[in-house]
Order: sequence, then C-alpha cells, then structure tokens
Amino acid sequence: MLSPEVSTNKRLLQCASAVFWCLLSGGPIFGFAALKPVLIKEKVYEFVCDISINGTVSAADTWGRFVMDPSKFSGVTATALGSLVDISKASLAKCTDQDLKLNMMFTVGAMVTNVSALAIGSCLDNYGPKVCGLIGAFFLYLACFVFIYGKEITAQFPILDPYLIGYASMALGGPFAYMSSFQLSNAFPEKSGTILAIITGAFDASSAVFLVYRVFYKASNDSFTLDKFFKLYLAVPVFITVAQIFWMPSDSYKTGPETTLCSDDAAELTHSSATENDALLAREEDINHAPARRDSIGDALKQPYASEGEEFLVQHSGGIFGILHGYSAHYQILTPWFFLMCFFSTIQMLRLNYFVATIGTQYSYMLNSLSQSLVLNRIFDIFLPLGGIVAIPFIGLFLDYCSTVAVLTVLLGVSLLIGVLGLIPNFYTGIMNISLFVVYRPFFYTAISDFCAKVFGFDTFGTVYGSIICISGVVNYFQSTLDKLTHTTFKMNPLPINAMLVSVTAVIGVMTVGFVKKQAEVYKTRVHAHHGA
Repeated sequence: MLSPEVSTNKRLLQCASAVFWCLLSGGPIFGFAALKPVLIKEKVYEFVCDISINGTVSAADTWGRFVMDPSKFSGVTATALGSLVDISKASLAKCTDQDLKLNMMFTVGAMVTNVSALAIGSCLDNYGPKVCGLIGAFFLYLACFVFIYGKEITAQFPILDPYLIGYASMALGGPFAYMSSFQLSNAFPEKSGTILAIITGAFDASSAVFLVYRVFYKASNDSFTLDKFFKLYLAVPVFITVAQIFWMPSDSYKTGPETTLCSDDAAELTHSSATENDALLAREEDINHAPARRDSIGDALKQPYASEGEEFLVQHSGGIFGILHGYSAHYQILTPWFFLMCFFSTIQMLRLNYFVATIGTQYSYMLNSLSQSLVLNRIFDIFLPLGGIVAIPFIGLFLDYCSTVAVLTVLLGVSLLIGVLGLIPNFYTGIMNISLFVVYRPFFYTAISDFCAKVFGFDTFGTVYGSIICISGVVNYFQSTLDKLTHTTFKMNPLPINAMLVSVTAVIGVMTVGFVKKQAEVYKTRVHAHHGA
C-alpha cells in the first residue's frame, strides 16, 4: 500500500497513535531500576528469604551479611540495617535469593524482547502490521491481568511465577506494538526519517513509565499498589486494540517502485571487492540475487537512505554501503561481516542489560554508601528515558556524515570508556558513567541498525538484523549467571565481572573495527584502480 491511497488526516492519526502507544508500551521493561524498589516494598519474592523470628535477615545469607555490615554504608546505623522496616525504606532486597529473582525478571524480559525480533519481522511480512499490533495488545493484556492477580495466582498455584510471566509478557507485547509502527515511516515518505526518529524516541522514553509509577507510589504512601497500577495500565492495550481495529492499516506502507539503491557502478564495484577478498563470497554462482519476499522492516527503513542518495551513502560510509546488497540472507549470515557484528552486539547488550539490572547494588558496594548509591540510582532512572530523546538527532547526523569505520571506532571507544568509569569507585565518576551510558545505549542500537542497512541491505534487513538481536538476546540470559557469581563467588563485588566484560569488549571490538577498516581500504584501492583504468 502506498501513502497517496490514504487520506492525510488518517495517516496523521495513525502516526500519532503509534507514537502514543510506543511512549507507553515500547520498552517500559528497561525502566526496571525504577520499578525494583516498588517490587521490594510490595514484598515480591520476599518469601524466598530466611527471616528469623526477631525480624532480621538470617546472617547465613550472603546478601544479609552485605546489608548488615554497617561499614558498607555511610550515614546508616547498624540498628537501621538490622531492621527489616528500615531496610525496606531503603528499598533493599532482604536476601540474595530475592535480589536474584528480582533481577531474573529483567534478565528474562530483556531476553524475550530481543529474541522476539526475528519472529516479529516474520509476522509483519506474513500477516501485516494490524495483526502484529493486536498480538502486542494481547500480551500486554496478559501482563496486566497477571500483575493484577499476582498474589492470588501465587497463593493458588505456588509452582507458577506470575511476576516473571507478567514481566516477560510485557517484554513481548511492547516490541510487537513498537515494530508494527515502523512501516508508518512511509506514510509520509518525505518525512520518513523524522517519523522514525520520533517513534524511536518514544520507545526510548517509554522506560520512564515505571519511574512515573514509582513517583506516584511514593506520593500515595505506598497505597498505589501494583494491582492498582496495572488496572490503570489496561488502558494501553485497550487503546492499541481500538486503534488497530478502526483506523490502523492492515498492510504496511511501502516505498514507491522508483525508490532504488545500489544500482550504479560504484555499488557493483563494492560487490566485486567483497567477493574477491572474502573466501565465503568467492562462490558467487551459489548466491540467489533475487530475494524471495519483500522485507517489511527493511522497506520501512529504506526511504530515509534513498532520500540521501546512493552516491552520498557510498561516499560518507567510507565505501561500505552496498557491499553485500543483493545477496540472500542465508549467504550474508555466513560472512565475517555478520559473525563479527553479532559477537560485538552480543557482548554490548550483555553489558548494557547487566548494568540496568544491577546499578544499585554495584554502586552500593563500590561507594560503601547506601545514600550515594540511591542518588545515583535516581539519577539513572531520570536520565535513561531522556538519553535517547536528547541524543537521537545528533546520532543521526553522526551516522550520516561519518564513515562506518569511524562510527564503529567511536562506538568501541565510548563503550570502553564506560567500562573503565564503571571500575572507579567514585560518586562523580558514577555520574559521568551514567551520563555516557544513557547516550551510548540508543547510539549502540541505532548504529547496529545503520550498519546492517548499509552493509546487508534492505531486502534482507529484518532477517539479518533480527538474527543478530535474537542471538544477542539468547546469550543475554547468561546475565543471570554473572549476577549470581557477583552475589556469591565475589561477595557482591561487581569489579571482577565488569573487568571481564570490558576485556572481552576490547578484544571483539578491535577485531570488528580492524576487519571493517581493512575492507574499506580494499574498496578504496579498487575504486582508484577502476577510475585509473
């Protein structure tokens, strides 16, 4: 379906509706750091703790020893730490098992969000955005009802974990609703880049949902309980359902047939360069150059690149643009381009989500101060949704005018800087770390998307990008193992795990940047030889 077939007012309504629900449901699970104190006060998973008769945490518990040690916290008396009530006011988990189970909620949620990317892309291609959006609404309904009746479900069916199921459902519903909105970038082709930026910004800002909830929870003296919040939140899937039924499109908006990329000699030369310098690309006769289907997500992202022009893209990407365009997804996935970017994305996503889930406990240990760690946690809760909104315009300009090698180099450099800052036990360094982190996170996701579009193309974008995110999501489950090691083996010390993650990032990142730089240099040599001939 092309945009002129639908009235302007209806397209405006569709875009506004998508932005609204992305703002409320796109990725609220990433606001876990703000939700966790509420979950603790609501006594979620508190039953797993070994509580003694006098109301204190058993000293046999690792987390209990950490919390009960007054030397770990400035300005907090041993008496306060020995009381469950006062510990609760500080929003600390009561024991190791409770903290691990709470963090597992986020681990599973982040994994489900990323693993679902490939399935959502397939759903969009085969059934369209309306069905995709309704599936998203269904999982949001499920999440709401599970949280509303969480205590009753726990009492009646002890074998079930309603909070884990509810959080995973929310993590699945959000991406279905969010990714079904991508195709709206072609509702107004001349403004496609702006529409995508607004939708992406709404997704980033959605992490503030739980921050807003926590503010109201505190203002109500803890009477605005989880079940009350999710009764109110039911309005979101209801709105998505009504919108999908009455005014959202059944078919994705497509780019016009005149929108073509990678058709000139420069692109063909790039293909030749890649073929001659990669053993896997040497068997060109085995490649299927005609994709079997049109990729909905790739088509949605295509228009902003097409408006810039292929010559601009080839020049400003440093010769990387179009290097694997036209090849089948199966073929592309077997190249070093895919493997290296997949490895790099996996370690970055593991680091990002590990930090989101454990920021409070990390700084509690490193600063020996509960009060300072709580301040940093609150700063993080506020900065996280703002980071994407503030950074997206600058990220777009950077990706447009800098080469792919430069982008990856900066991506690696900032990642390593964040890692090093995370090893320094200082309050102001912590603020710097958080400030960089909240900007780096949208930069990372946007840069990976941009890399896949420029290198692999738009016909296979959903499959290739979805595979990278899906694999990264599966590996992200090992975040729970890292969390457990921190609690047990390293006695709450986050430095060994963080140092290991930074080291792996350095090795994989240097390999990735080195490979891309080498391919770019080979391309430039080919171009000069081609023009000289």
